[in-house]
Amino acid sequence: MKEVPVKIQHNNEWIVVKMGITEDRIVLPAPVSKEILFRTVADIAEKKNILIITVKTDTEKVYKILSVEKVLQVLKKIILANCNAYRLMAYFMSPAIRGGVMIKEAQWDKGSVVVVRSGIWFVSATKQVCVPLSDVAAIELTKRDVQAKPTDVIKIDHLDSGEVSSSFVLCPLSTLQVLYNYLRDTTKSLDMKGTELDAVDQQVAMLVYSGMDSHAIENMLNISHKQLDAVYDKILELGLGEVVTIRREIQLTTKGVRYITDATKSQTN
Repeated sequence: MKEVPVKIQHNNEWIVVKMGITEDRIVLPAPVSKEILFRTVADIAEKKNILIITVKTDTEKVYKILSVEKVLQVLKKIILANCNAYRLMAYFMSPAIRGGVMIKEAQWDKGSVVVVRSGIWFVSATKQVCVPLSDVAAIELTKRDVQAKPTDVIKIDHLDSGEVSSSFVLCPLSTLQVLYNYLRDTTKSLDMKGTELDAVDQQVAMLVYSGMDSHAIENMLNISHKQLDAVYDKILELGLGEVVTIRREIQLTTKGVRYITDATKSQTN
């Protein structure tokens, strides 16, 4: 059994332990005193250097593990190869496109696609990339030139650090169709009817997507600040957007008016 130093969240505190790793489980010593079988892991996610593992047996429990990148890479590789998930061998390119521009250094990696509860993992000998399901914008079967030949691939559009990116998956056509259907079913809860926003709401959403700020949107659509706020509220309630900047409107107090009046007088004297 290999042992590696990690920090694990236990009773709302981070404690240092030497975690054991075997072929089929993680061994957490006292005071945690738990053994986690890889096949009981229902979900795995990562935020910065924290690995979030959801274990499902008779009950469900979440473990948060903090360590250096090298340790986490080994741990992710073993868990993703053995956890309770949908997986298949495939070639992938992730990300391949960012902000509508093809990434120059993007290339096909040979590995596997692992779909867990919260995300789609692309795993190879040198790479571990996760696309959270909540960040998936679209999934489609399309064609892409591979070795100068049009080839069927799956294209996954998703958000990556606030930018719209695309990843590709390549495998035999019969398997590709099965994977496509599975991914579509997995992300079905994100689908919408298309009637939730009216014409003006959709225009606002499109302008936000293009990178335009609130002031520019108001001028472009000739709407007031209150009207735009109402549209933003609707977009937020539907889970179609998130707040990144709060713009404040102020008016001066008597003290402020006095200050400006005195400043103006001093400038004219």
